[in-house]
Amino acid sequence: MRNPCVAHRGWSGRAPENTMAAFRMALEAPDVKWIELDVQLSKDGVPVVIHDYNLRRTTNGRGEVRDWTAAELASLDAGSWFSPKFKGESIPTLDEVLREAKGRCKLNIELKTDGIRYPDIEAKTLERVYAHQMEEDVVFTSFDFNTLRRMRKLSDNVRIGLILDGWRNTLLQELREMKSDFLSIGYSKLNKARIEQLNKAGIQTMAWTVNEKRAIRKMIELDPNLLICTNYPDRWREVTASMGKSVTGRIKASAFRWFKL
Repeated sequence: MRNPCVAHRGWSGRAPENTMAAFRMALEAPDVKWIELDVQLSKDGVPVVIHDYNLRRTTNGRGEVRDWTAAELASLDAGSWFSPKFKGESIPTLDEVLREAKGRCKLNIELKTDGIRYPDIEAKTLERVYAHQMEEDVVFTSFDFNTLRRMRKLSDNVRIGLILDGWRNTLLQELREMKSDFLSIGYSKLNKARIEQLNKAGIQTMAWTVNEKRAIRKMIELDPNLLICTNYPDRWREVTASMGKSVTGRIKASAFRWFKL
């Protein structure tokens, strides 16, 4: 399949982000091959799945994630902000997501840290992935270089990748030094030349967060192997299907002209 879809925080265009409702919706779609999610640590050191450091935007809680235990976080409503029909959706633990995804989908696990908070996030997250024997189906990503370096020291085998919304000439060298073969990058920073450099270096690239159909089409036209991270897998599906029909139509037209000759 060209341009595999990565469901950003699950199918977050249709369900509250980083909840089991959003993840299950993505898992039930056979053409969605990847899910992106965010991991932080609870007060008692449990990897939990939520994007913001503060609870206010996506739950009925207040304060920071790290100030609540896993049990307390699980008691919060993480769905009503999106729609009343999702009332009661909770903040899942990483274990919950791993159990559901095993054998069904690859995961891009973003380690949410500024490099200071959650000093044990690498070890605790890696431990849960190993416990579910999913190390071959996961890539760990972060904006923080030191976090990725610590993860690499913990394991030579797991995949790691840098997240950034920019480009610099030293990027490929930095990835090589970290033994990284994955890049998560803001889609507006990509072009043909940069994609060619990444492909030549053996870097698998994911473009985020591509939600508009025009932008999805533009990314697909750059390279057939580029991962498309989106809140709307249905839009990705519509664009890839329409582009496939267009290619098929051109092939048929060319064959018809050749036959007439």
